[in-house]
Order: sequence, then structure tokens, then C-alpha cells
Amino acid sequence: MATFIMAGGGTGGHVIPGLAVARELRDRGHNALFIGTRRGMEARLVPAENFPIGWIEIGGLKRVGLRKTFSSLTALPSSVWQARRMVERAKAAAVFSTGGYVAGPVLLAALGMRLPIIVMEPNAVPGFTHRHLARFVTRALVSFPESQACFPEGRSEVTGMPVRAEFFAIPRKRPANKLTVLITGGSQGSRTLNRAAAESWGAFRVIHQTGASAYEELARKFNVSGAEGEIRGFIDNMPQAYAQADLVVSRAGMSTISELAAAGKPSILAPLPTASDQHQLRNAEAFEKAGAARLVLDSEMNGARLIQEVQRLEADPRRLEAMGEAARGFAKPDAARRAAEILEEVGWSGL
Repeated sequence: MATFIMAGGGTGGHVIPGLAVARELRDRGHNALFIGTRRGMEARLVPAENFPIGWIEIGGLKRVGLRKTFSSLTALPSSVWQARRMVERAKAAAVFSTGGYVAGPVLLAALGMRLPIIVMEPNAVPGFTHRHLARFVTRALVSFPESQACFPEGRSEVTGMPVRAEFFAIPRKRPANKLTVLITGGSQGSRTLNRAAAESWGAFRVIHQTGASAYEELARKFNVSGAEGEIRGFIDNMPQAYAQADLVVSRAGMSTISELAAAGKPSILAPLPTASDQHQLRNAEAFEKAGAARLVLDSEMNGARLIQEVQRLEADPRRLEAMGEAARGFAKPDAARRAAEILEEVGWSGL
């Protein structure tokens, strides 16, 4: 039995893959200790899964302004020291990182201790932390072949991202004459997609996740519009919504991209323009290049454009089916298992 450090947090996209790998490690008889901040999603998600978590104080360095950048840099030595103490006490065999600003101090501590570092990089362009520490990683697990060029030759592997089994179980669906379109900007919603959806109501059947803040106003307008479908602030059973949909309209974060791949769903992707290093744009470009999606820039996404894109695909059901198959080509059902295997291979004590 060994103990592995799980680094990465801030957003659900960083925390959820780490949890999937931690569950796999626990099933294999190992311990997983998370390191994060009390402000990130890890503070809620990790304790709910009954994993221990230690806290450090650190902020981001990307697009946060001069004052916050200075504050984060000032806190960095202390956060590295905090992380090192936790890693030493745990007698960790290796460190596993899913990225984000939380991962930086933990990886720097691991480097100082000469511990193996395994990173799971979900985006077509690696994030700030993984990109700047790429030459030091022991193994990099990526979702796009393009990402491998950012890491030392021979140290990367295309494993994909861990995705819930329910998405892989969604059966293939032949496109209906009138498409059912799932529109989602994630759990917080998207103003751009919400506006485009409202401007296109009635053109197709819609399942629309608005985000909590926009729900009441949009639901009131939807209920009097006569449009077919349903509108919710948050969709609890997203695999079910995917199963009902012929087409998905969404942002291009890696969690969404991975779910589209697992479900084999064609999509229209409108990347978040403020995403760090334009990683959502690069994700969407990779999907479009493979024939799995249509890319519409945020600045071009409105009701008229959405209707145009949907109607074009509605008129070509063979293309829709081909897009779904192309998306499925990105799916990797055993990502968590493979990550756990690699951690066992490179880990030190107890293996």
C-alpha cells in the first residue's frame, strides 16, 4: 500500500478527474491525499468523497491583475513549504497533478524531494503550471495527440480524461426529423449561449441548462414563448439529457469535450473567449479538425447563427452521425485505471 498526493484544484474540471483517479487508487488498496485551497471546488468535492485534504494558501498568476499576481508570488515560498511538509508526513510515493494554480506549489515541492510527478493534461494546449514544468514530469497523460509535443519525447501517453461510466453507456441515436438540441454553458451557465438560445426558441426542440442566476427570467420567457422542450437552471442527470439530444451546443472546456466523446454526440462549440491560453478554442479546433464538431466563435454566436448551424445539420443526418462517430474516436473509457497503473509503476515506497 502506498500514499499518493493529488494536486490540482480551483475548478471542477481540475478536481473531478483527480477524484476519479483517487477512487481507482483506493480500490487498489492505496491512500490518496489531496492538497488544495479552501476557496476552490476541492473544498466541497473532496470531503464529500471521504478523501483527506490538506490546505495551502496560493492564488493564480494568469489574468488576475498586478496586485493579485504580486500577492501570489509572495505567498509561493510559504505554500511550497506547506506542501512539502504534507508530502513528507504522508511519505508519498508520487504526486499526481490535474493542473491549476493549486498544483504549482505541490509540484515544486515534489521536484525538491525528487518525487515522481505524473500529470494529467486535459487540454489541447497545456495549462500554465504543466507547461512551465513540462520538462520535469515523469509521465504526462494527455487527451489530444497535439499535447504530446509539449512534453519530453517518450514521456507522454494519450489516455483521455476520466468520465462517468453513464456517458459511455448512452446508446447511439439516429437523428430525428426535428432535432432535439441540448444547450449548456456548464453549471454556471453562459450569457452568450443563453442569449442565442432565447433568440432561437421555436426553431427546434430544446433542452436548455441556463445556470441558476439566469433561470427565473429565462424560464418566465420560455413558458410564454410556445417553444417545444424544457428549460432548467441545473440538469442533475446530464447523461440522460445527452441521451435525449441529437446535437449538443456548449462551451469547449475539457470536461464537456470528454463527455461529448464518451457519449458520441455531435456538437456546436462556442469556446469561452477568456479561457486561459485560449485552451477552449484549441480544444474546439481539435474537435472540428477531426470532424466531430462545428466551431462558432463567441463573438459570432447569436440566435440567427445558431438556427443556421442547426438547420444545416438537420438537413444532413449522415453528417450528424459521422460527427458523433468522430467524437467517439476521442473517447478513452479506461483513463482513471491507466493513470492508477502508471502511478503504481513509478511510485516509490510500498510498491
